Amino acid sequence: MKRSTSSARGPALQPASHPKNIDEYLAGIPEPARSTLNKIRGAIRSALPPDATETISYRIPAFKLKKMVIWFAAFADHCSLFPTASVVEALKDELKGLSISKGTIRFPVDRPLSAKLVRRLVKVRLAQLERKE
Repeated sequence: MKRSTSSARGPALQPASHPKNIDEYLAGIPEPARSTLNKIRGAIRSALPPDATETISYRIPAFKLKKMVIWFAAFADHCSLFPTASVVEALKDELKGLSISKGTIRFPVDRPLSAKLVRRLVKVRLAQLERKE
């Protein structure tokens, strides 16, 4: 494995090949980011129906329920959660104090977002997807 040359745009580690699943992705992520992402993964899973599936999309972990729901990843100096721009916009007041951009929430590699906030983000995303069907 080699280090990414871009700390702001690419994953912290670039696997020699595409990870096939979330476990394989996380195996290539150093601590403390691996533990942080495992907590995010658990919080996401707890908010999704049992038939939601884990996948790799854009070379990062994601969850799918008919359509893509949410993505997450580790970078050289932070972790990110990607709930989509519409979710970030809908919850912008609840996200004050966090580092956000259009569809991204960034947080330190050693401090995961609260499970309560992650579950809220997932629930809002699921509600948006239901309205689109």
